[in-house]
Amino acid sequence: MAFKIDELLTIVFTLFAVIDIVGSIPLLIAMKEKSGAIKSLKVTLISGGLMILFLFLGKPFLQLLGLDVRSFAVGGSIVIFLLGLEMVLGHEIFKGDKNAQSGAVVPIAFPIIAGSGTLTTIMSLKANYDELYIALGIIINLVVIYIVLKSLNFIEKLLGPGGLLAVRKFFGVILLAIAVKIFSSNVGALIR
Repeated sequence: MAFKIDELLTIVFTLFAVIDIVGSIPLLIAMKEKSGAIKSLKVTLISGGLMILFLFLGKPFLQLLGLDVRSFAVGGSIVIFLLGLEMVLGHEIFKGDKNAQSGAVVPIAFPIIAGSGTLTTIMSLKANYDELYIALGIIINLVVIYIVLKSLNFIEKLLGPGGLLAVRKFFGVILLAIAVKIFSSNVGALIR
């Protein structure tokens, strides 16, 4: 099997857009200011563990519920579409827990990094891509997450409020396009 760099890049950018670590920087900075520190390595490892676990055990879990990957992909594409819409329009569709303990692993690793959108996206990607590419995409994103968590203050100064907003909207549009692609390539199998 020849290595398909285009598939890997699609997965990497899809997960990057859904995880939206850049768009989460303002929230992460607020948590860091309240708690004093974010345990970057611990948060990265826990969120990565959740993603890898869902990659390999998500399908048996779905079968237990009587669902297949294509059904989950269609449902997931709708969630991804709504996440993209939220990013582009700037209106909150998915309500987060604002009272979560700041700086703790739970609100950052789950649901901010490895939330329902990320886990849904991983399952949706399984309908179109090989698990090896998805696992590599997760690992590449974990490296990015770790670097971002370690350098929050620098990134905030570098991008400024306008830069953060522009990056968030750009990845929102990418998410919308990816959602449409996943939906259209899986919905046909369900209608037949």
